[in-house]
Amino acid sequence: MVLFEGLPVWFAPLVALFVAPLVVLGLAEMGHAALLRLLRGHQLPMVQALAESGRTPLRLTLALVVLDVGLPAARLGPEGEALAANVLGIALTLALGWTITRKVAAAFDARLGGEAPGDADLELRRKRTQLVVFRRLAMAAGLMFTVGFVLTAIPAVRAVGLSLFASAGVAGIVIGIAARPAVSNLIAGLQIALTQPIRIGDAVTVEGQFGRVQEITYTYVTIITWDQRSLVVPLSHFLEKPFLNWTKDSAQLIDTVHLYLDHLAPVDQIRAKVAEILAAADAWDGRTGKVSLTALKENCIEIRILLSAADAARMFDLRCLVRETLLDWLVREHPHALPRQRQASVDG
Repeated sequence: MVLFEGLPVWFAPLVALFVAPLVVLGLAEMGHAALLRLLRGHQLPMVQALAESGRTPLRLTLALVVLDVGLPAARLGPEGEALAANVLGIALTLALGWTITRKVAAAFDARLGGEAPGDADLELRRKRTQLVVFRRLAMAAGLMFTVGFVLTAIPAVRAVGLSLFASAGVAGIVIGIAARPAVSNLIAGLQIALTQPIRIGDAVTVEGQFGRVQEITYTYVTIITWDQRSLVVPLSHFLEKPFLNWTKDSAQLIDTVHLYLDHLAPVDQIRAKVAEILAAADAWDGRTGKVSLTALKENCIEIRILLSAADAARMFDLRCLVRETLLDWLVREHPHALPRQRQASVDG
């Protein structure tokens, strides 16, 4: 190049391969620091997240761009320059894909925020579920496109792939069958994000197990049960099989406590005692508290106590409280109301 005429032979490669990338990286760091100072004190979480995330892949991308521009000055010869150009092209594609996916992930993370919403925040949980699913899909799409561009940039790989598909039409069928579970789960993820039969934080009963939805991934849903076990369920399960969602439209619940007592049990006094217990219970939300005699059996009566609470955790505590308090009260005040077996003898 005319710019480097009259200078030592090693000077041009040194500038093109080392000095120029370092200068550009230094200028980029100065610009990044100035941008962060400018954003400091402003409530712009999205812009701040985009500015702070993905700094390493962005530096790498800038350095590779400078190397690609300065490659002719390195005087590597036709074959060496062609090889270096191919390597730099592949590396630049990977770095650019890495940068874009990190920026996209940062944008989603900024919208997600830090704290998970509570049971009553149905709209926030709906948006959070959509953002989590779309974030994962965006990351997967970025990865697939990056790998695809890299593979098409390698002549040998591109030629092998084209020859395989041209010579064997069965390959498409085989790959389609092999990829069917992954594709079905991917489509199920999109359907769950849009229709939302479940959301992150929902209380659900799946396969007889009660728990809360902790994570929705590309292929499965993680449910944390009451005893801290992780129940892993394929995404397609929630579109193909029935399950119980306790917090689909509201976190509020109505549930029952059943008592099986002797026929002599004082139902009116039990009704008054239940009202007293509920009035003093923090877990009761005041909507429903009803006592009914629902069955008259041969050896006992069935009393149903209808309860309401703000969420599943409070409902569980309320049911336990009602059972324990009533049992203690019946044993102390009305022992004759407890179930008993009667026998009668008939003299000949």
